[in-house]
Amino acid sequence: MSADTQTTVDPAEVAKFEAMAAEWWDPTGKFKPLHMMNPVRLDYITSQIAAEFGRDLVENTPFKGLRLLDIGCGGGLLSEPMARLGAEVVGADAAARNIPVAQLHAEQMGLDIDYRHTTAEALADAGEQFDVVLNMEVVEHVADPLAYLTACQRLLKPGGLMVASTINRNPKSFMVAIVGAEHVMRWLPKGTHEWSKFITPDELADLITKAGLNEVDRKGMVFNPLGWSWSISDRDLSVNYAMACVKPNA
Repeated sequence: MSADTQTTVDPAEVAKFEAMAAEWWDPTGKFKPLHMMNPVRLDYITSQIAAEFGRDLVENTPFKGLRLLDIGCGGGLLSEPMARLGAEVVGADAAARNIPVAQLHAEQMGLDIDYRHTTAEALADAGEQFDVVLNMEVVEHVADPLAYLTACQRLLKPGGLMVASTINRNPKSFMVAIVGAEHVMRWLPKGTHEWSKFITPDELADLITKAGLNEVDRKGMVFNPLGWSWSISDRDLSVNYAMACVKPNA
């Protein structure tokens, strides 16, 4: 089944990111917010993987032997560091134009990453299985979050880990993520996000449970405009946040 026929893909959302595909690796371009946030995202992801699989992050390739899917991989901002840490990485994206950008950059970096223009549903239908699924800043862009998360659950091996991140839905997130990021700072093109598609942490936890996964952790990712920096927070999940969950052993 082709990517265009998958039920949770929102064609309008895909088109937004296709239009920006060439700028993925420009730290001052349209994906500047992700470049700024990426170190904090990586800290959270690596700590959750290390805790779940008993890996020592001091080692050169601590994730060796783990098969990892980066769904909605874009240009590969997360796929590349995961490959450097030793994981066998599949990067998947419903936006076709992202894939050659990601492939070219990985080749230039000397990294072996399996990039594919496909969807979570298509991978699940093909019987693909992973130890880890990274689902970062994707769920707020799909047409059917529960169906999408259920597909992600099917992609996990029993005992596997999914790390998801998205944006909370409240007045503050509207001001920060839409008014601030899109209209004032102009970090993102206007219309990149739809506030009505944002998901509260409790809503995401409920969707994750309905999809057959168990939440094990949630944290906020907080931007400090004074220090121009991001940090992980145990308490402040008011705008950006991440959640880790596991698939029960059969």
